[in-house]
Amino acid sequence: MQKLHLNQSLTQKLSPQQIQFIKLLQVPTAELQARIAEEMEINPALEEAPRDDEPVDNYEESNDSEDEYDKEDADFDLDIDDNYRDDYDSVNVSDYIDQDDIAGYKMQGDGGGSEDDKDMPQASFASLIDSLLDQLGYLDLSEDQLTIGKQLIGSIDDDGYIRRPLESIVNDLVLYQNIDTNIEEVVKILKKIQNFDPAGIAARDLQECLELQLKRKLGKHPVVEVAIKILNQCFEEFIKKHYPKIEKKLNITEKQLKDAILVITHLNPKPGGGSSSMVKNEYITPDFLLKNTNGKLEVSLNSKNAPDLKISRSYAEMLDAYDKSDKRDKKMKQTVTFVKQKLDAAKWFIDAIKQRQQTLLRTMNSIVRYQYDFFLDGDESKLKPMILKDIANEIGMDISTVSRVANSKSVHTDHGMYPLKFFFSESISTDSGEDVSSKEVKYILREIIDQENKRKPLSDDKLEKMLNDKGYNIARRTVAKYREQMNIPVARLRREL
Repeated sequence: MQKLHLNQSLTQKLSPQQIQFIKLLQVPTAELQARIAEEMEINPALEEAPRDDEPVDNYEESNDSEDEYDKEDADFDLDIDDNYRDDYDSVNVSDYIDQDDIAGYKMQGDGGGSEDDKDMPQASFASLIDSLLDQLGYLDLSEDQLTIGKQLIGSIDDDGYIRRPLESIVNDLVLYQNIDTNIEEVVKILKKIQNFDPAGIAARDLQECLELQLKRKLGKHPVVEVAIKILNQCFEEFIKKHYPKIEKKLNITEKQLKDAILVITHLNPKPGGGSSSMVKNEYITPDFLLKNTNGKLEVSLNSKNAPDLKISRSYAEMLDAYDKSDKRDKKMKQTVTFVKQKLDAAKWFIDAIKQRQQTLLRTMNSIVRYQYDFFLDGDESKLKPMILKDIANEIGMDISTVSRVANSKSVHTDHGMYPLKFFFSESISTDSGEDVSSKEVKYILREIIDQENKRKPLSDDKLEKMLNDKGYNIARRTVAKYREQMNIPVARLRREL
């Protein structure tokens, strides 16, 4: 016999408004405008308000950590559902018509004629491939040879190398160009292309790239011949910096070796990357602006975080017309339901934008208070150990919320641009029992390596001992980990003549 059971359980579900806020929170400033444009496209009840001529005053940071925020407005758990009932027979039109344009909350650069709204002029350049094809046209080649040359140029990677096997290029020429050729003919055309500018172009590996550049310097200095011998006969020893082996094998003096290596290290290992065609203009848009005014730190949001949005008056007037109408048929009911949904969605989106601004500022202001000494002068040794939980506890939010803010946001300071993740670090104990940031240890480690004798660079064991002598309790494996994180090679590869 089938039995019925009644179970009671407690579950948590995110409302659509909370989900919308979470998604907006993790969007960086550079992508916010695209997200707003997308929302305006799917919701005609959301409109962009005209900018006022007067800029919005900045909200100034106070020294009181608790009084400067309105926790009811900025807490993670939203109560938007309670404000918008699905009661379409009792519509309050003033909720939509009297909406103020969303103004810049603690913004910089708001107002008409903002430079942020103007397009950055971009210079136009000829591409690397176009330049090589132009040079190919000056050669006296047959039609088939010209086709082979174009095939080779088309196989050049962005950094200037041809990494595709020549056998594959020969097969492509047979299959797609109907040209029956061989490796020798392709190599013959390749050698011609390798004489093009920039020097080193169309090389098949690093060794060939460097040799091509050195051959153009032959006759200018005797050391160039020594450099070519190093690449031809001692390339493995060269990349591993086994300098005594090179001296013995080539029977050269230390000065000759030093001069030759100096010539080699000034060559371009990526000839394609130096072309103007490969230069990509990328602009980092900071989410926060931090100014030091006579020792007082002021945080403000980038003006792009404060879009001028409003509720469509025409849509609100539709509800007004319905409210005054005596007609209550099914078709009218469906129309008003649709309009009400769009108006609610527009209000939710504007509220989510406002809450995004407040949450960003609360998080950034907390980071500034925590790392106040660093922001004053930009000295990395003054960074304090700080984790997501520290900020979350101070502002009364969940760790995941702080993580969403920190993972994709950056701040522009008087000392440069920093991602917010830069200010979070683990702690390391000192002999005095204090906890210091791993950033500070990395800063000291880099200083020690920068000041070391490059002829006898310090091993990780010696670096560990020196850091221990300075009071930092750190193990050798941790030294190796920090060194790798800073892209510093091992001692042998740091050696110089």
